[in-house]
Amino acid sequence: MGKVTGAGESWLNDGLDDVVGDGGALWVPGVDYVAGWRSAREAADRLNRALLGVGFELSAVRAVASTDGEGRGAVRLAGRPESAELLAGLLEGLAEGSGGVA
Repeated sequence: MGKVTGAGESWLNDGLDDVVGDGGALWVPGVDYVAGWRSAREAADRLNRALLGVGFELSAVRAVASTDGEGRGAVRLAGRPESAELLAGLLEGLAEGSGGVA
């Protein structure tokens, strides 16, 4: 399957070019992907515990650990759109009450 091109492709990366990469190389010799993935896994596990703690089911929304092309950890949120909307509402409510991330 070829690379997606055209005017509407920017939504695919949406500012995450360094995380998504160019798709050309999945594994680069000498890059420690495992260390980056472990770091991302710890953060994803913490986020998943927090999601469970506020009543989300991980089948509806969850954090997923991965790495970028340079081996840096990355955490992605995966889930159903309605669950993402609920999470966005929760975060917006927190931001309104405290002014944002401390």
